[in-house]
Amino acid sequence: MTLRNDLASAQPGSSALADRMLSLQDRVLATWAERVRASIPQVRDLQQPILIDTLPVFYRKIVESVDPCDSRALAVDGSTTASEHGGERARLTSYDQAALVEEYQILRWAILDVLFEENVTLDRPQTHAIHASIDAGIREAVGAFALVQTGFRERFAAALMHDLRTPLGVNIAALELILLANDVTTIKVAAAKALTNAERINAMIGELLDTMAFQAGQSVHLTITSVDIREVIKEVQTDAIATHGPRIRVTGDAVTGWWDRPALKRALENLISNAVKYGRPGGPITVHTRSAYERLLLSVHNEGSPIPPLEQESIFQMYCRSQSAQRGVKQGWGVGLPYVRAVAESHGGSINVDSSAERGTTFLIDIPKDGRQFQVK
Repeated sequence: MTLRNDLASAQPGSSALADRMLSLQDRVLATWAERVRASIPQVRDLQQPILIDTLPVFYRKIVESVDPCDSRALAVDGSTTASEHGGERARLTSYDQAALVEEYQILRWAILDVLFEENVTLDRPQTHAIHASIDAGIREAVGAFALVQTGFRERFAAALMHDLRTPLGVNIAALELILLANDVTTIKVAAAKALTNAERINAMIGELLDTMAFQAGQSVHLTITSVDIREVIKEVQTDAIATHGPRIRVTGDAVTGWWDRPALKRALENLISNAVKYGRPGGPITVHTRSAYERLLLSVHNEGSPIPPLEQESIFQMYCRSQSAQRGVKQGWGVGLPYVRAVAESHGGSINVDSSAERGTTFLIDIPKDGRQFQVK
């Protein structure tokens, strides 16, 4: 299994052109940032981690689309990186659609100008792949931008009652048992079960309220502290192994930053739960961490059937469940991925998915390392 999130190193078997383009990535992005700041008024006060956003990941996918050794035809194939960029611009900046289109156009010419200056020769199909990837990126980013600006009116009462019914039913049964029982041990066991389910209900309602507030244009309330993300991953991995067995693997770098620890932990739990439900039964699930451009890249990868392209944006909307629900996959709370998005974007970042039959499915949380500026006082 290969994670496709390393931003500045080629995959084994990549072409010389891909290697060269990746070696020029920092220069391309620096050229783009300089031109964007000079041309787009809404950009001038943005901090660098917010400005750069998901573009390093998108640039990597452009390189893959140009690489004859790679199966990716366009940068957007099997990926929500461009649409996540558009959604994040709508939520976190004062961009309008014209500014969003212009920054992609600037990226196009930053790539081509730097390659020309470095005497990197492209043939016609390779040049076409760059243009087509940028054009497709514009379409997806503008579509997501418009969707966010239009807003969502979610119907949640039916889903809320449905998903709360099970833990409430367990609580009712436990309390009835307590009323009837005379044995102290039986009473304590029933009370512990009731408490566990009450805590589950409280966590579900907390996720729901945070996600609803986020959909209404508010950020999730964050309590920012210094966090070693590997310690968080270790806690989640230990709990997951107890439930799902030794299939959770951890790779990558140790990264410390300023984030809301409980929120990131819950977001990671949701991603792992999602990978267990929809990944290949018994297949490995890999959690990968990387630091680049003052940002944390935290990914969860699973093997198995890909998420259909038309569902890759809708799965992040509240209560919108994938077609796997019709194939007998056990469905859960229905707020998990929207909650992950709310947490990521409230930290000034995003969550995107890359999914195909060849690559498997990778969810990527991409956030600045310093989230203190996003804490609501």
